[in-house]
Amino acid sequence: MLQQAQHNLIVILGPTASGKTAMAVRLAAWLGSEIISADSRQVYIGMDIGTGKDLNEYNYHDKKIPYHLIDIVSPDDDFNLFEYKRLFLETYEAISKKGIIPVLAGGTGLYIDSVLDDYNLVYVPEDQTLRDKLDRFSIDQLAKMLVRERPKLHNTTDLLEKSRLIRAIEIARFSRKKSNDNHCKKNSLEIRPVIIGLKVEREKLRERIKRRLYKRLDSGLVEEVENLYKSGLSRQRLDYFGLEYRYVSKYLQGELNRNDMIQKLYSAICKFAKRQETWFRRMEKNGHKINWIDCDDYESLQQIAANGFK
Repeated sequence: MLQQAQHNLIVILGPTASGKTAMAVRLAAWLGSEIISADSRQVYIGMDIGTGKDLNEYNYHDKKIPYHLIDIVSPDDDFNLFEYKRLFLETYEAISKKGIIPVLAGGTGLYIDSVLDDYNLVYVPEDQTLRDKLDRFSIDQLAKMLVRERPKLHNTTDLLEKSRLIRAIEIARFSRKKSNDNHCKKNSLEIRPVIIGLKVEREKLRERIKRRLYKRLDSGLVEEVENLYKSGLSRQRLDYFGLEYRYVSKYLQGELNRNDMIQKLYSAICKFAKRQETWFRRMEKNGHKINWIDCDDYESLQQIAANGFK
């Protein structure tokens, strides 16, 4: 099938709460395909509700759709872009050998970019001395340092947290000092993707975000964060995992009452969705054609995907 196909990878992207998983599962069921996740948080075991894994969605009409790169590491592990790209290539090649066109689905723009732009990544060990030194600086100061280290850096959407900024500076300094002996290998197959973006009218997206947030709270989001605390994860580590964990932590620490926690979290998720949309627009400016469809228009999704088989 791959030899006759115009495309050998189908990418489904969109902002949070746009329904990527449900659409990807339905398409994969029709194709007889498998899904590779492009979500930076769903790799972590035990972080289910806050990351929106919704594993029950991978069952379609009593058919279980295989998924990959979900629930693969402990929250204690320092999973990173290098590891994601390496595991993506292994998974992609294994699926492709079956004569199947994989479906890459998710909203982490940096992970998707690493595949489409074929990042040639360097493995960088942790430098605790440097980390301790950088930890004394504010986020704004660290951002300025990073720009000095990487003058060509134009987008810091995924670097809005202190821990990520410190890691980015660590990588930049290591890359300047060392030769690239430990590169993550480049794609062994030429990736010919068809990219499909799910668009949602702004007010409709806000309503979907609100509805999903209340569903997650009713499903035990607060209890999930409590259990992660009990497992030994620090508050600083939980903050690293994103908005749901950060704001629920504030609530559990008594810094926010429940109503304020919900309102602030809802507002933060809406802002995050706008940043995701900005990232996708940047992808288009960089030459990636994204076929935008309404988030509920499965027929168009199927038609665009099918055109790649001619």
